[in-house]
Order: sequence, then structure tokens, then C-alpha cells
Amino acid sequence: MVIQDYVKTLGHAATVASRSIACATSEAKDKTLALIAEHLDSDRQLIISANKIDLEKAKNHALDPAMIERLELGSSEVDQMLEGLHQVIRLSDPVGEVTDIGRRPSGIDLKKLRVPLGVIGIIYESRPNVTIDAASLCLKAGNACILRGGSEAINSNRAIGVSIQNALSKSTLPEASIQIVNTADRRVVSALLALSSCVDIIIPRGGKGLIEKVIEESTIPIIKHLDGNCHMYIDDSANLDMAIALTVNAKTSRYGVCNALESLLIAKNEAKRILPLLCSEMRERQVEIRGCNKTRCLVEGIKAATEADWSLEYLAPILSIKIVADISDAIKHINKYGSRHTDCIVTENTDNAKRFVKEVDSSSVMVNASTRFADGFEYGLGAEIGISTDKIHARGPVGLHGLTCQKWVVYGDGTIRK
Repeated sequence: MVIQDYVKTLGHAATVASRSIACATSEAKDKTLALIAEHLDSDRQLIISANKIDLEKAKNHALDPAMIERLELGSSEVDQMLEGLHQVIRLSDPVGEVTDIGRRPSGIDLKKLRVPLGVIGIIYESRPNVTIDAASLCLKAGNACILRGGSEAINSNRAIGVSIQNALSKSTLPEASIQIVNTADRRVVSALLALSSCVDIIIPRGGKGLIEKVIEESTIPIIKHLDGNCHMYIDDSANLDMAIALTVNAKTSRYGVCNALESLLIAKNEAKRILPLLCSEMRERQVEIRGCNKTRCLVEGIKAATEADWSLEYLAPILSIKIVADISDAIKHINKYGSRHTDCIVTENTDNAKRFVKEVDSSSVMVNASTRFADGFEYGLGAEIGISTDKIHARGPVGLHGLTCQKWVVYGDGTIRK
């Protein structure tokens, strides 16, 4: 197989399909998604069996535990994919929405029309459920997509791909509306990133190495986030029980996800009261704590945090803790070391909450809520395509609207510019 030719074939087919799907009715898109759900459900045992092959290979190759967790696909995960599909079906179709700007003094009438992006290339690792999430959102938003999953999930993605293609063959939409790369050859990624003549947007989902490769090589605009170094700041007015419950949930409900808590900041006036209790809770859950000097003075047996720890996304049962002077110090720390993903303040002080929301430069900012809520499903977006920490049209969890843009529409009546 000549990889460049293979990828160009995918790209050209996607371009042709994108023109049809951009004009498809909401009914046609929803019927196609319903067909995909039917095939996914009827094929679940085949998909689970394929996933077991991937899991066995991953364990034999000593894949990182966080990656294995993301890779696993059982019946409950299939149910979640089905629910995601049905949620997308229930969402309002953004394509065709019109924003009325109004009439200009020149006599022209201005409107903005929401339209699909075109062809979206999605490059992702491990999680095979992304195949369904990405396919459903791209299709509902009127885009064609090319999906390149990781080699560790090749059998799972192929099985899901068969279900999708069988559904598309029965629909009114082009079969090339959703194309899944059928090879684990890593050269596909570079070829796809160079296909600017066909692909309009690249969305990478995976580890830092993958994201950095995409940033370095892509000739196509990217929707991305590099790290999920999420912070929680416990203010000096925080409710003690709330602060502990939020910290435990944000850190320990799942480790290998980008919205898990990685760095905890505590106001110095609260540290003596809350830190021993928090550390006890973390130790019960076998979470390693890496603390600043002040933290280590208040609680024995804590490993010293290095400068590098403040910037790390652990994706593991590790938590860095720093005692800060006040909210100003906390905001300064987050904006310096954070990844602009998700950050939270625990406080009973309304003014401090407002200040934190205004000054912390992140795509999601929480007040008295777990960072684990930074998720398209929880935001009511249905399945999400990923998280964007860039300051572009899509920021935070990217759902349907993030996969569309607006174009200007100008109406006149023989109107000429003077």
C-alpha cells in the first residue's frame, strides 16, 4: 500500500461526500445516526470480542495503565456509546441557523449563516468510543470525517467501522461521510496532516507526544488541547466538608482523564485546618502527595514537589499541593503553570468567586464544583469531539456548534457601493 495514495483517496472521497452532507436535512442525518445505533447494538459482541484482542496485545506490550483503562470496551461502554448517539440525535441541528445582523446605512441587509466546517480529520489514541463520538458529531454538524485511531485499538475501531459502513450503506447519505483508516501504519498521520487540499480541520485526541507531533507537522488548522493540568484552589472562606469532598472527587473518581485534578492550592489561613484531613483522605486512596516546603512542614511523610511538578498532568494517583498566600497568589500560580483546561475555586466568598472566574484564563472555570464536570456530556452537548484550550471559535468541550462556523450573507436590491 502506498500510504500517500491511500490517504489522498480518503481525502478526495471525503471532499465529495462533504458537499452532499452539508446540504442534508436534519431528518436524513438523524435517521442515519439511528441506523448506526441499531448496527452498533446488534454488533456489540463482535465489537467487544475485537476489543479483547486489543486489550490482550496492550497488556502483552506493557501499555501504560491509563491507556489500557481508556482502551477497554465492554457492554456498558457500548451502552454509553449508544446513549451518546441518541443524545446527538436529540440535539438541535445548528446548520442553517441564521443570525440577523440588520440593515446597514448603505442599504444592504447582513446575516450570518451557520455552516459545516467541511472535512474533519480526527487523530486519536486508545479510546475506541471516540470513533462513535466523533462520527456522530461530525455527521450531525454536516461534516465528512476521516478517523484515524491508534494502533492499540485497531481491531476495535475496525469492528466499529464495519457497523458504521453497514449503516451508511442503508442511508441516503454518502458512504464516504464517515471513513475510518484501516491500517495501523503510522505514516498515515503525517500524510493526513499534509492533506490541506482536502481536509479543513484536524482534531487530535491523545497523549502529549501525539499532540506535539500534530502541532509540529500539520499544514491544517487544529482544534486541540495539549495538557489537562487542572487546579483546585481552596480559599480561606471555603466550607471544610465541601473542600474535602470536591478534592477527593476531582482527584480520585478517575485518574486517566484530562479533567482530573492534578494540582491543589490551599490558602495559608486554611492550610493548618484542612491539610491533615485532606492528606489522610488521599492516603486512604493510595494517592501520592508531592508538596511544597510549607505543606511538608504541616504534614509528615510528604514527598518534596519539584518545579516541574507544578506543570505536570500526572494521569495517575499523584497530587501536587502548594500553600499559597491568598487568591491573588493562587490566580498567579494557575495562570503561570496551568494548561488553560479546567480550574476550580472552593469558596463562600462571592467576591472571590467572581474574581477567580474573571481572572483565571482557562476554557472552563468552576466555582464549588468538581473539575470532573468539564465534559461535553455533562455540559449538555451530547458526545464531545474533544476539549479545546485554544482561543478560537471553539473553546472548552467541543460539541456540535464547535464543528460549524458562520459565513456572512449579504442581501441587496441592486445595491451599489457609493
